[in-house]
Amino acid sequence: MIWWYWVLLGFLLLGIEMVTPGGFYILFLGLAALIVGGLTGIGFVQEEWLQWLMFSGLAILSLLMFRSSLLAWMTRRNGNLPPMDTLAGEQATPLEDLAAGATGKAELRGTVWTAHNAGLTPLLKHQRCKVDRVEGLTLWITAE
Repeated sequence: MIWWYWVLLGFLLLGIEMVTPGGFYILFLGLAALIVGGLTGIGFVQEEWLQWLMFSGLAILSLLMFRSSLLAWMTRRNGNLPPMDTLAGEQATPLEDLAAGATGKAELRGTVWTAHNAGLTPLLKHQRCKVDRVEGLTLWITAE
């Protein structure tokens, strides 16, 4: 295969890796294609079967050797980030009376949510409540 086909394939695979959720599989295929393209370009590898063998071997070997350490590094690096915005502890207002364990509607940050009364006492309409947790799109609220 012509050397610039390999380089083009490598950049295409790296681009696909950038737009997909990070599993870091396609990254190693792209890097292997770039390496094979470089080796083919300088005349080190000319036979097509050897190019494909090197591509496969480099991709699998680099995937097995470096993927786990790359994932660990990314996890460690992202571990210092503040937690995502959570609604737990925020103030919500029921838009209707909610009996204990009942589900209805509540307002939080100007948006209407499905709310579940997680407390043992009924909640009155427009009573100030605290969000205990969020499950899916349902707020679990209790009286303040």
